[in-house]
Amino acid sequence: MVLSNNLPKTAIDRKKLAAGIKRLVVKVGSNLLASVENGLNLETIEHLALELSGLWQQGYEVLLVSSGATLAGMQSLGLSEKPKTIPARQAAAAIGQSRLMWVYEQSFKKHNQMVAQVLLTQDDLSSRHRFLNARNTLDTLLSYKVLPIINENDTVAVEELKVGDNDNLSALVTSLCEADLLVILSDIDGLYTADPYLNADACLIPLVDCVTSEIEKLASGSKDSQSTGGMITKLQAAGKAASFGVPTIITSGRIPNVLTRIMQGEELGTLFLACESRLAARKHWIAYALKPHGRLVLDDGAKHVIINKGKSLLPSGIKAVEGNFEAGDAVSCVDVSGKEFARGLVNYHAQELEQIKGHRTGEIEKILGYKYYDEVIHRNDLVLL
Repeated sequence: MVLSNNLPKTAIDRKKLAAGIKRLVVKVGSNLLASVENGLNLETIEHLALELSGLWQQGYEVLLVSSGATLAGMQSLGLSEKPKTIPARQAAAAIGQSRLMWVYEQSFKKHNQMVAQVLLTQDDLSSRHRFLNARNTLDTLLSYKVLPIINENDTVAVEELKVGDNDNLSALVTSLCEADLLVILSDIDGLYTADPYLNADACLIPLVDCVTSEIEKLASGSKDSQSTGGMITKLQAAGKAASFGVPTIITSGRIPNVLTRIMQGEELGTLFLACESRLAARKHWIAYALKPHGRLVLDDGAKHVIINKGKSLLPSGIKAVEGNFEAGDAVSCVDVSGKEFARGLVNYHAQELEQIKGHRTGEIEKILGYKYYDEVIHRNDLVLL
């Protein structure tokens, strides 16, 4: 079954898909790796190390995005629920991260596989210079046949600097390292037509060709006491990877030899296809690695020419300016109903745009006393979502 605009699609040959994979990102969720009561699940980590090492020996380049640090730290501290303050969460992450990496180090060592810890924050991804530096670091590790184990740097990241969840982080890492496949291992077999825990008639959807609003409605987005996200964050990650031209597989990490079987072309979980028109790396970075600092409310005419004619945004199409941002910051472009449809880098700061909104480009210099550009956002810095 394929669900997209209610139209059935042709099945995908997964063996053919797997044959084109050289580099893949694997994300493993907290519920698979740890629990508050028992700490890290050593058996699961041992099996994961065995499989990932085996893929390296077969010639694949593999990066692991691993959750579990905060849960491991909570168990060490004797906490029964997630700390509510940022310093307490950071303390739990700091304690758990060292424990998590030690266990990974010992498990991979049994298979002669070197690993390296890589901790990222939103700042590392938002700065183009640091983004490229992180890419070079990962490429160098892979060239030495070292498996990077990546997590968000929860020890230092405050809320405004956080990616937020490791599902979306794994999609950004997929773009960062230009991988060919994203695999998200969860405690559920994939995307279902309904919540399988509540509906016995729920069916697994093996193939999704596009993450639409229809697909998103299937995800409850519910959270439990241990995981950061739910199926909704996994769909967000699949959509981000798809826009970069990379397919995603969401499946259960409890399936025996799941990664080996995926790379052999076995149909496991839900496969989300890549978009036919791939976003350039820089535009993908603008769309997904940057957090908007404000919003521009655009009229219907501006929305039309941006979406249908690929035009730049001019001040005449702006109805309202929200937020306090500087020139060069990322902002959201929303329509009059408040729905975001584009994102881009602005050429003017918020106070300047308040003065020139609704005016023609020929009036900018008269109003401000100077003019940087005709365009508020040039089409090369503007991405449709």
